[in-house]
Amino acid sequence: MKALIKWCCRPAAWAAGLLALLVLAPSVSAAALQSLDQGWSFRMLPGDARLAGHPQAAGWKAATVPGTVHTDLFAHKLIPDPYVGAPEAGLQWIGLADWEYRTRFDTPAATRNSARSDLVFHGLDTYAEVWLNGEKLLDADNAFRVWRIPVQGRLRARGNELRIVLRSPISKLLPQVAAMPNKLAGNYPSPYGDEPADAMTANFARKPGYHYGWDWGPRYVTAGIWNTVQLQSWDVLRIDDLQLRQDHVDEQRAELAAVATLDAINAGTVELRLWQTAPDGKRVLAVQQKAELRQGSNRIELAVRVVKPQRWYPNGYGAQALYRYELEVAQGSRLVASTSARTGLRSMVLKRDSDAQGQSFYFEVNGIPVFAKGANTIPFDMFRPRVSKAQLRRVLESARDANMNFLRSWGGGYYESDAYFDLADELGLLVWQDFMFGGGMQPAYDDAFRASVIAEARDNVRRLRNHPSIALWCGNNEEEIAWKYWGPGKAMMQADPAFATRVWNGYVQLFGSDLRKVVAEEGGGVAYWASSPSDDLAEVANTPARGDMHYWEVWGNPAHPVSKYLEITPRFMSEYGLQAWPVQRTVDAFAKRAEQGMATPVIEAHQKFMAGKGNERLLKYINDEFGTPSGFASFIYLSQIAQAEGIALAASHHRASRPYTMGSLYWQLNDVWPGASWSSVDWFGRWKALQFYARRFYAPVAVAALRDANGISRVHLLNDRIHSLHGTLRLRVSTLDGTLLREEHRAVELAPLSALCSAEYTDAQLLGNADPANTVAVFDLQVEGEAPVRSVLYFRAAKAMRWPDAQLQVRLQPAAGGYQLELSARQFARAVWVDFGDLDAELSDNALTLLPGETVRLSLRSPASLAALRRALRMQSVGDVLAQGAR
Repeated sequence: MKALIKWCCRPAAWAAGLLALLVLAPSVSAAALQSLDQGWSFRMLPGDARLAGHPQAAGWKAATVPGTVHTDLFAHKLIPDPYVGAPEAGLQWIGLADWEYRTRFDTPAATRNSARSDLVFHGLDTYAEVWLNGEKLLDADNAFRVWRIPVQGRLRARGNELRIVLRSPISKLLPQVAAMPNKLAGNYPSPYGDEPADAMTANFARKPGYHYGWDWGPRYVTAGIWNTVQLQSWDVLRIDDLQLRQDHVDEQRAELAAVATLDAINAGTVELRLWQTAPDGKRVLAVQQKAELRQGSNRIELAVRVVKPQRWYPNGYGAQALYRYELEVAQGSRLVASTSARTGLRSMVLKRDSDAQGQSFYFEVNGIPVFAKGANTIPFDMFRPRVSKAQLRRVLESARDANMNFLRSWGGGYYESDAYFDLADELGLLVWQDFMFGGGMQPAYDDAFRASVIAEARDNVRRLRNHPSIALWCGNNEEEIAWKYWGPGKAMMQADPAFATRVWNGYVQLFGSDLRKVVAEEGGGVAYWASSPSDDLAEVANTPARGDMHYWEVWGNPAHPVSKYLEITPRFMSEYGLQAWPVQRTVDAFAKRAEQGMATPVIEAHQKFMAGKGNERLLKYINDEFGTPSGFASFIYLSQIAQAEGIALAASHHRASRPYTMGSLYWQLNDVWPGASWSSVDWFGRWKALQFYARRFYAPVAVAALRDANGISRVHLLNDRIHSLHGTLRLRVSTLDGTLLREEHRAVELAPLSALCSAEYTDAQLLGNADPANTVAVFDLQVEGEAPVRSVLYFRAAKAMRWPDAQLQVRLQPAAGGYQLELSARQFARAVWVDFGDLDAELSDNALTLLPGETVRLSLRSPASLAALRRALRMQSVGDVLAQGAR
């Protein structure tokens, strides 16, 4: 874990957090590039009906660009903090209003006299009218597109006025949606009355779907200039794009095509020079070539050959070697344009081979079949412009540190920034990238809608395609199974068969053909997948035999116990999850202690599952294993342990099922705000117990002892290394107070890239005559060069076990780089959580299970003093918490 992000959730820090995302445009040296991100002001559009109730929004006030209406209002203290307390219902007027932004800028003579000048908007959310000096230039309608407008001849020397009117997507779309005789299924109905439950507008707007509310985040239908605005001018040519297409990569050679797209003012001859900087820093001229350009768009391929390339590998398989290429375009002795791009050289193949059980689904990188270990990511904030690179780094480094190699970037948010993918490249995290469709059904029968999506897709595939981390482009999230299995398709077919057929044919056209074609043309060889979960538009979807799966019968409906995970063996599990609350310190950031309780208004406002009643479902899973919590603090702790142990069971089963199963991506890695969710890292970047557990169950070499509902335990040895390993497997059966009942040691061999069922036991074979409520079986695997790993079997639910007082002992001392914490238990201690209250303190491990007499040493980093840390330190284990509840 990295240093805690302390700016979040406080007004002054929010203002600092409004700093924009990185500029997405390529660097161009010879063209003039003027940022227009400064000097903006905003107001509610005069004449809007909501002004009567909110006169504070009438006058012009300073705005931040990139930014959003909500964050600008908050910066002026015109609304409360959208994350603290329960203000959500009182802020829905913002999404119903129209807003106006403006700025003024001067242009130097060189810009005004340039042959071409373009206004470039890298992100407008969403229905935006763009006016320059009183002339309307654009009606934008897609938040995911880049909008480029020629403005030569329209610029003044001084006082150019750029004005943008942002229309409410709800107010704009609701009349036409409400008039439809048969409505398309949406996602989460608004509980606030701003649109009817049977006429949801989100699926008709090309803007982030999660703005309309999800089961892990609030409903804030914001608007704004969410990314940078530029004035770009040039006289000769502009480099529109530089693609680094990898046609062949192996150990001996890499064959690339550097594909330059040049927008030329006039026809003429230019010289292109492509420089290559290798991962070791060596810079060479890779290609020098003359080209004849025609006026307008030109596409030129430069062939590049790299001998003995330093290849890029996912985390755990090798280094993340990255090459940088710089393109220079010269006309005679004059450099007229330049740009650069970075990539990693690797082969990437989605393997779908038929076998006796169906068809495989896995990713092969540089010839290595990779077991995908990781999680899904959602947006990192409700208001995208304030997501900082530091925040992204903290979460993605947390994924790397938990031995993950794969993330699925979910389709209900937005296409992540270059900063996200730069970090994924550097950290070795493969990315499954959804197109931005999060659920429900889209009006893909409409030609204009599909055309907008195709343009959006081209913009984003082109922007991201050089990143070696991109493993897959996926059409949408859950739309196919929603239509086929959740009722909307059947209901519409009964109500209006002709319209239902038109809707489905539009779906097949968009996700089966249009987006597939975009990826084939623009994606550089990366695979396309129509939906998740799916079998790429085969008749049956979400099946264990083929394609990817989402499994929500644990947690969702019918809320099976976590042991059910062991009965579902998929090819690739791309979603499954259990909920938990974040740590107490995070809860304290949005709710006072007096406001905290399992059914209090503020807590229910931050529990979005089941419309605020999700704690009832969470209590079911806590009760199944641990019984009833004694209070809210115990509820927080037990929710985290229930989540961590349940996901550990599922992920370990997936890994143990290799090679049939080749991926396990739990839902979800991160949070959009502070509250209850399925995340393992909360909005502040603080690790829940699950993230510590994930580092263990995703370890490259691991042991997984899995006990099923019939009392059969199977011990699996897991090896993700590309070479065989030798080690020792140790079994100890003991009572909770440490009395050893049985001990075995045996040498084991782990084949490369394998999962081996090493042993199988009945309860009777392990327990003998021992009391199952007082006995555990512990499997330790020791392999030279690898961290020791452990798996513990319990024979009764925690609530039925006779936990002794663990007698935890701790010693905290100064050490190099910070502190060392020495932790020991005299008797068995399950899921020990060490906490330092309100102090910033970063432990190297937590949520630990200690055997009687065992001592562990943890590193601790904190700016706090030793005395303050000792005063704040608190510890608890499952036995402690259950004992408190019994008193």
